[in-house]
Amino acid sequence: MKTSRSLFLAVLITFTINAAYAQTTANIYNPSADASAEISAAVLKAKAENKHVLLQVGGNWCSWCVKFHKLIHTDTKIDSVMKANYIFVLVNHSKENRNYPLLKELEFPQRFGFPVLVVLNPEGKRIHTQATDLLESGDGYDNKKVISFH
Repeated sequence: MKTSRSLFLAVLITFTINAAYAQTTANIYNPSADASAEISAAVLKAKAENKHVLLQVGGNWCSWCVKFHKLIHTDTKIDSVMKANYIFVLVNHSKENRNYPLLKELEFPQRFGFPVLVVLNPEGKRIHTQATDLLESGDGYDNKKVISFH
C-alpha cells in the first residue's frame, strides 16, 4: 500500500512539474523556420522602409531570450522605437536547428551567449553584434539600456 501511494505521489508531482513548465515555456522561436529566407525577406522590407534588420538569435530553451522578446514587444516605448528602426527576425539556435551556416556567415554571434542581437543594414550586411548581458539589470533587462542600444 505504501509503495502504491508513493508511486501515485511521484506521478502526481511529475505531472504538476511538467504542467507548470509547459505554462512558463514560450514558443517564440520556430526551429523549423528557414531563417535565411526570413532574413532575405526582412532585408527587402528594410530597404523599402529605410530601416535596419534586427536579428535576435536564441531559442525557446533560453529564459533570457524569452524575457528580452517579451520586453521589446510589451513595453510600448521600446516596441515603438524598435518598430520605427528595425525589421525584427527571430533566429533559432537549438538542438533541433542550430542554423550553423547562417551563424557562420554572421561571424558566429553565438560566441557572445544568448540571446545575441545582430544588426544588418538595409543591404543585409552585418554592422553590429550586441551581447545582451550588457543590457541586463538584476533578473531582467534595463529598459533604458535597451532603448539606448538602438
